[in-house]
Amino acid sequence: MPKVGMEPVRRQQLIEATINVVANVGLQATTINLISREAGLSSGIISHYFGGKQGLIEATVRYLLDQLKVNLLAALANQKLTPLQRLMAIVETNFSPVQRAPAATKTWLSFWAQSLHDPQLARLQDINKKRLVSNLRYAYRQVLAREQASEAAEMTAALIDGFWLRCSLSEADDKRFDQAVAHCKRFIETQLPATHH
Repeated sequence: MPKVGMEPVRRQQLIEATINVVANVGLQATTINLISREAGLSSGIISHYFGGKQGLIEATVRYLLDQLKVNLLAALANQKLTPLQRLMAIVETNFSPVQRAPAATKTWLSFWAQSLHDPQLARLQDINKKRLVSNLRYAYRQVLAREQASEAAEMTAALIDGFWLRCSLSEADDKRFDQAVAHCKRFIETQLPATHH
C-alpha cells in the first residue's frame, strides 16, 4: 500500500510522466507500462490512484486545463484592467510559454484528436472552448452590444485556437508564436471602438 500522504506527489508524478510519454509516442501508443517506467513507479499504482489508463488520461487533461485556468485567473486578478487589457491578457495566456512548450503542444494535439472518439475527452474539450469564449465575451461586453460581443468572442476564440494549432502542428519557434499573438491582438483592436484602444 502506498505511504500515507504520498498520494498527491505520486499523482502529480504520474500526470507529468503521462504528458512526457504522450508527447514522445502519441496517445495511441501510450501504455501503463511506459507511463509507470517514466514516473519510476509500479504500474499497479496507476490503477490504485486513477482506476486505469483512461482515468489517468482524463486526469492529465484536467490538469492541463486547470493550469490554463490558474494562469488566466492570475493574469486577470487585477480588477482595474480595461476591456482591451483583459482581452490581451487572455490572448497572452493562451500562448504562454507553458502552452507553447513542445511537450504541452504535442500532448494537447494528441488529446484533442482523441476527443473525436472519446466522449469524456470531448466533454473536457467543450468545457475548455466554452471557458475561452465566455472570458472573451465578458471583456467585449464591457464595450459592445450583446450580439456584437458574442460574435467578436467567437471569432477571437477561433483565431486563438487556429493560430495555436497552426503553430503547434508546424512545431513553430517562439518567433512564429509571437507573430500569432500579434495577429490576434490586432484583430481584437479592430473589434473595439477607437475610444477603447
